[in-house]
Amino acid sequence: MDLYYEIHGEGHPVVLIHSGGADLRQWSILAPLLAENYKVISYDGRGAGKSPSPNEYADYIEDLRSLMDDLNLNKATLIGHNIGGQIATDFALVYPERVTQLVLITPSLTGFRYSQEAEQYIKNVIDAAPQIDKMIDVFLNTPAYQAVSDSPQRELIIEMLRHHMQRMLKWPVFKTIWPEPPSIDRLQDLKPKTLYIIGLNEELADHFVIADYFKKVPNIQFIEIEDANHIMIALTHPEQLHQEITAFMEECKQNAKNT
Repeated sequence: MDLYYEIHGEGHPVVLIHSGGADLRQWSILAPLLAENYKVISYDGRGAGKSPSPNEYADYIEDLRSLMDDLNLNKATLIGHNIGGQIATDFALVYPERVTQLVLITPSLTGFRYSQEAEQYIKNVIDAAPQIDKMIDVFLNTPAYQAVSDSPQRELIIEMLRHHMQRMLKWPVFKTIWPEPPSIDRLQDLKPKTLYIIGLNEELADHFVIADYFKKVPNIQFIEIEDANHIMIALTHPEQLHQEITAFMEECKQNAKNT
């Protein structure tokens, strides 16, 4: 296993999967809270943080499986944010027997076609390359980053963005491998009990459209956080996330005992 990871706490294993443009530091507040009751594993995805860059292809699902195998984790609760939620969802469809519960924080979704507005946003970032400061400004000057930009975690966000942009510009050309058929067509087959968390202070309608797709999941609960958006919610609302996630996991545990 060549991915960098950290482990804190003891008990039922919980794997944290970070969002795009970030690394495991996005869990720097939430992870210690969860580690009071659980064994928390956070890791840097391929190409992020201290993990190696991808070569010809990146298979984030198999990377996660390899990590769990290396740590002798037969099953774990997966908590994924943004693309981390996409990874967690696809993993749960491919390896349902290895997922105890699923917590998705404003996830992206394999097979979903994003709006022209979202594509323009990405284009603005790409057009600013290779000037990293300009690329970061594009991120920070969008409404999505307002909450975290106004928070005490602003410098950490900038540091993670800068690190990610510097590495991304050096990546070789590679292909990301996702399971087929895409999860957008298979959500009704998702087996683990699932908690879906979304902030209501969203400027991009795509996130609410994706949430509607997840209503196909048989065993799913939805939690709305009124004053949050999807960008770095783990840094802007860690205590509320901790409360909601812990309540969900303990409810699942209690239900399992009673059956």
